[in-house]
Amino acid sequence: MKRFLVVLALAACAGAQSGSPRHLDPPVAKKVPHPTMVNGETLPDDYFWLREKASPQVVQYLHAEAAYADAFMQPTQGLQRQLYQEMLSRVQETDASAPFSKDGYWYYTRTEKGKQYVILARRNGSPHAEEQVLLDVNQLAEGKKFMQLGSWDVSDDGNLLAYTTDETGFRQYDLHMRDLRIMKDGAEKIARVDSIAWSRDPRYLLYVVEDPVAKRAYQVYRHAIGAAKDDLLYEEPDERFNLDVRRSRSRDFMFVASVSHTTTEVRFLPASDPFATPALVQAREAGHEYYVDHRGGLFYIRTNSTGRNFRLVTAPVWSPRKENWTEVVPHRDDVMLLDIDLFANHLVRHERESGLPQDTVFLCFQVRSLDPARFVDAQTGQERLAGRLPTARMREVEQALKLVLSLP
Repeated sequence: MKRFLVVLALAACAGAQSGSPRHLDPPVAKKVPHPTMVNGETLPDDYFWLREKASPQVVQYLHAEAAYADAFMQPTQGLQRQLYQEMLSRVQETDASAPFSKDGYWYYTRTEKGKQYVILARRNGSPHAEEQVLLDVNQLAEGKKFMQLGSWDVSDDGNLLAYTTDETGFRQYDLHMRDLRIMKDGAEKIARVDSIAWSRDPRYLLYVVEDPVAKRAYQVYRHAIGAAKDDLLYEEPDERFNLDVRRSRSRDFMFVASVSHTTTEVRFLPASDPFATPALVQAREAGHEYYVDHRGGLFYIRTNSTGRNFRLVTAPVWSPRKENWTEVVPHRDDVMLLDIDLFANHLVRHERESGLPQDTVFLCFQVRSLDPARFVDAQTGQERLAGRLPTARMREVEQALKLVLSLP
């Protein structure tokens, strides 16, 4: 919205300038009738031909649009540079994210002044040890018109980095593998990868691919490092659902989730056995959303089976069907259970009360007894903290929880 307002303001400035190129005629896309049948209805689409990105006619038309925009906005070039420099002056260009610990390494990303993209790095044993740069996206972007880093994850032994990049701006990512011992990428370049998860065995990785046309994440494959052909593990046939694969916080399981706007269905397999057949947690039911994590011998399931604000239940790993669910946190009409994070001895609930973002609540409970271990704001003495949970990269055995606070 802010970007739209800036463009609107610049256009107004351009119109107010003398010699404004308002007399220029904008390019007009031709109409080519193209009927599309959807659910027995015929939908006309006169601009369907613009989907052919490689077509010379499409390229020519896009160049004409860009030339018109440049000509129209030319009187505002000085103002654009001024606004850019002012906004840039308010950004801390050289910065680093808070590091997180995994398998003896501390991982983080950082940026450098004058460079457009992040640098992924780690330190061995301590946040103050010597830095090892794993991936410099600025180098990947050299000579390319577009570059975007998608997902990334390091194998359990710390030797392999799986990462995805988009070089077209079409939000379709290619999967790459980098050997961190020699800092070289392997031969793998797998197209249209949406999400990834390492097995406990660093020779195998699960990944989800998108349909090339519909851009729906619909297939999960198992990849053996160096293999030329991958095995299909699961395919989602329902076009309303997208697939996602991830590792549990305990890292003992991998979850394959089928997700629509109103319904979910989760399958799981041991992280130690990437050749296992994914087992079902609970069969999908229209309107039922549930999300699963693991700790000890239990699955912790956030479910809306009794109300839209969700409740928390547990289920034994050996039989996680609904009839074996045990309620831990009941549904509440005035509190939304947004997420949970599991640790060796604690459960963190991420909640929203009364629908207001500033009322986000973090509560920490000992899993064994569910006795509250309260978070107290040192300034106000209140137990509520406005903020959000960090990314779910912290280990299950962590003894500290990092919070990102929002000012009231």
